[in-house]
Amino acid sequence: MSVLPILIFPDARLRRKCAPVKEVNSSVRRLADDMIETMYAAPGIGLAAPQVGKLIRLFVMDRTEGEEDDPVSEVLINPEVISVSDETVTREEGCLSLPGHFEDITRPAGVRVKYTGLDECEHVQTLEGVQAVCVQHEIDHLNGKLFIDHLSLVKRSIISRKMRKQKKELLKNEKSGNV
Repeated sequence: MSVLPILIFPDARLRRKCAPVKEVNSSVRRLADDMIETMYAAPGIGLAAPQVGKLIRLFVMDRTEGEEDDPVSEVLINPEVISVSDETVTREEGCLSLPGHFEDITRPAGVRVKYTGLDECEHVQTLEGVQAVCVQHEIDHLNGKLFIDHLSLVKRSIISRKMRKQKKELLKNEKSGNV
């Protein structure tokens, strides 16, 4: 397993809609393993394939219950939200592709999601709380949408400008050997 580089906004691949995974094969399994390692190394609680430059409908998420528990991760392939709760929740969200930016986002408090696992079987789960938010956030990635798209135009513009400036500085430092 290896830690993969995470794409940083405004990379255009983060805005692309991802293709379905046609078969769960060794390369999909290897990608999932690498993404899990990358997610925990970042650290994060979810990571979608387009964030590591793979435009397929796959994401990984942390399912650990308590802080003292060993990490438990899950791989969701071709996920689809089949229902959402009427109740909403507002939580602070961030994104590994928009480092340092956090905003309150309102989403449905619960979701029912259908997906294929690495076992090649179809699964259906009902999730609430932070896991429901994580699933919605990661599925947004698979559809070329970022959490900032849920913000007002003004807030989204401010964050976008800051990210473009950060990325420009990072590239400048890489070229000059300061990184």
